[in-house]
Amino acid sequence: MTDKPSQTRPEVKEWIAGIHAYVPGKAKSADGRELIKLSANENPLGTSPLALQARAGASAPDRYPDPDSVALRESIGRVHGIDPARIVCGTGSDELLNLAAQAFAGPGDEVAYVRYGFSVYDIAARRCGAIPVIAPDRDYGTDVDALLACVTERTRVVFLANPNNPTGSFLPKGELQRLHSALPHDVLFVLDQAYAEYLQPGDEDGGLDLAASSENVLVTRTFSKIYGLAGERIGWGTGAPHLIDALNRIRGPFNVTNSGQAAAIAAVADQGFVAASREHNRVERARFVAALEGLSNRGLRPLPSEANFVLVLFEGALSAEAAHEALMERGYATRWLPGQGLPQGLRITVGTREQMDDIAAALRDLSGNAA
Repeated sequence: MTDKPSQTRPEVKEWIAGIHAYVPGKAKSADGRELIKLSANENPLGTSPLALQARAGASAPDRYPDPDSVALRESIGRVHGIDPARIVCGTGSDELLNLAAQAFAGPGDEVAYVRYGFSVYDIAARRCGAIPVIAPDRDYGTDVDALLACVTERTRVVFLANPNNPTGSFLPKGELQRLHSALPHDVLFVLDQAYAEYLQPGDEDGGLDLAASSENVLVTRTFSKIYGLAGERIGWGTGAPHLIDALNRIRGPFNVTNSGQAAAIAAVADQGFVAASREHNRVERARFVAALEGLSNRGLRPLPSEANFVLVLFEGALSAEAAHEALMERGYATRWLPGQGLPQGLRITVGTREQMDDIAAALRDLSGNAA
């Protein structure tokens, strides 16, 4: 019997040690002041009153929730025309993204995604020992040909957020279909639609139809954004039966709480609140972008966005870091992104009209003083 080198403590797996933990958006300043939080893409209109009422009347906390979220899956299925058997619920869509990589990739496999994609994709890949492969972007958006060029015989999963976080870019239906059609059939295509409800009706990317008709497409969505239930941590996914079965095998057994299930059932039924949130976002995002486009001569460039945020690039005398600190002094938390390769960018959630006007005015003053 060969003696093993003595260890003084358990050693973490090397692929786990390579993970940089997810960094959430700030809610407080360095000195502990509460800030207006425009760093996490939460809904400025809050939560549907019907969802709040249902949450308050949820089952007692001493009882386990329905482990299969049956009523919630039925509610989602009614709204989207999906067989509830083809729906899985998770602790936010984050859980489902991680489970997708865990179920279909492992040590030595490759997981591909686009540069400036959601930071959880890197974590999901490394968590199961897979190798993250990052495709070049096209002006901060998805380059379909570049992504396909990264697919090899070792690729097991391709992640794509559409609209994308943190850039707000959007891949239209034809390009999405072209990407899927060119992928090998044994590669799982995970389409992260966390911001899909912010698209105007008729502008969808066709992802749900792909999930209904394909064997290798998993679409994930969340209640954290337009539904205003970020604190309850509720997500869902849909795809072919064998994909849903795989995720059900390894998800948490009671992964959506009683209050979360009750609130989500009411929220998904209140499509009037969803429509109002979408329209508020459309109007205020357009106003904010127009205000910043007037500052292009000062080096500020808002990227086109189909989500509930705008990524502003600082390409002049005013740096993103300086703007971030100055806005914090003014009482706002925004998302500075050096950890995602975007030290020149601030991601700013679309808030109320007053908040967006105040931030636009602040950036106008700051960029003028820096010039």
